[in-house]
Amino acid sequence: MRDSRARDITYLRLSVTDLCSLRCRYCMPAEGVPKRDHRDICSVEELVEITRAAVDCGVRKVRLTGGEPLVRRGILDICRGVSAIPGVEELCLTTNGVALPQLAGPLREAGVDRLNVSLDTLRPDRFAYMTRGGRLEDVLRGLEAGAAAGFTGTKLNVVLMKGFNDGEIPAFADLARRYPIEVRFIELMPIGEGKNAEFLSAEAVLAACPGLRPAEGSGVARRYRFPGGRGAVGLIEPMSHRFCGDCDRIRVTADGKLKPCLHSDQELPLRGLRGEALRRAIREGIAAKPEGHRMDQTGRSEAGRNMHQIGG
Repeated sequence: MRDSRARDITYLRLSVTDLCSLRCRYCMPAEGVPKRDHRDICSVEELVEITRAAVDCGVRKVRLTGGEPLVRRGILDICRGVSAIPGVEELCLTTNGVALPQLAGPLREAGVDRLNVSLDTLRPDRFAYMTRGGRLEDVLRGLEAGAAAGFTGTKLNVVLMKGFNDGEIPAFADLARRYPIEVRFIELMPIGEGKNAEFLSAEAVLAACPGLRPAEGSGVARRYRFPGGRGAVGLIEPMSHRFCGDCDRIRVTADGKLKPCLHSDQELPLRGLRGEALRRAIREGIAAKPEGHRMDQTGRSEAGRNMHQIGG
């Protein structure tokens, strides 16, 4: 389905929880997130029903997000239910990787096609600081488990933060030279706790890695490769190079609100709707998708929630 600006909306980012096993400083409050009553978030059946209705409206790709989706009870049932929907061409999942040693194989069997793993530093001390106690080795073991389970095309998500990981850009990029993965450098967005970290433009990646050469694009990412390299480097630039004109996604929060745009406070309730009423609400949300955000003008997001409450 096309929105009012003729963008073809084919991508649903479906949040299954606002909880996480880590407390990254740019994302989660230091005290963590209170666990909500199970009645306050969508059930497995509701999430699958919402996805089915979105597919009826033109969605072809689904990404499960959080919080951390792998802490959600019933995550494998959600994966099975979504992957079985006729018309879902790709089911992806974004994770911090901590639970992959136990779940990579079951996720693959449940129909997940591809993984994105979030990792902002390759130094154990920095990782422990940023995540408030997490262990880098757990994520590295998770990446190994994903590869052993047969996942290919894995993407590593690195949020750029000046004064924190800017010195690690060449080391991260070198992973794309040595391994068949895509390392995606993502500009920090001024949303929730992210306002407390210092912004760094994705152009810093090109300055730090002069050997990169332009490659074919993929979605909203500008992509590069090292000559002879096995993987790719992607730049996600929501701040310095707005890609709103090509945005093909909608989001649904764990409590069942459709967000036509991540950085808009507009939310449409979907819980309790069924059949044509649900499809109509989704179509209305797609039609209401704004032209773009204004963060480059205002310096802040108008999302109305923290990132972990919306879905990364």
